[in-house]
Amino acid sequence: MKRTHYFIAVPLTDEAKQAMARFADQAAPSLPFRTWVHEKDYHITLAFLGDVPPDQMVPLSEALAATTAHHASFSLQLARLGTFGERKAPRVFWQGVIESEPLRALQRDVYEACLRLGFSLDRRPFAPHITIARRWQGEEPFAPDCLRPLAPASATFSVPEIVLYRTNMERTPKYEAMAAFPLLGTPTASKR
Repeated sequence: MKRTHYFIAVPLTDEAKQAMARFADQAAPSLPFRTWVHEKDYHITLAFLGDVPPDQMVPLSEALAATTAHHASFSLQLARLGTFGERKAPRVFWQGVIESEPLRALQRDVYEACLRLGFSLDRRPFAPHITIARRWQGEEPFAPDCLRPLAPASATFSVPEIVLYRTNMERTPKYEAMAAFPLLGTPTASKR
């Protein structure tokens, strides 16, 4: 039986996604990564949950709603480019956001709420980023200097909610919004 993975993330606005997609289209010819993320799949992961048993969905939704009720909506600004993984063959090419205390506080509270529910989460420090591409496959080793001449996407976007996503590996785009949880001050939750 195929397992389904879930994660909680900050969605990007359509305008920010479009700016990143334009950047990806310009960068792809010179950066031989195996997979480029679909425009609709851009997001900032707050907590990767993996498999979620059906009996955990209601407690998870209640915990996320309680958490977001204490966080006001805020804005983020796209920032620098970077990679994760081996220096010469990175597994992830990403764009970051300018440091944001509201984002860090929100992630910390979401993470702690998920831990209280018994989820086993990644213990690495939170590094907010939007994945653009995966798995370097160039004939030559990756050289970080090759990113220097690239002008990263530029956008400032609002964060009125967080979203629980389900991964569908056989589809493109891969991520399906299952539920949205509005932040304090957001008039209504968006329909998913």
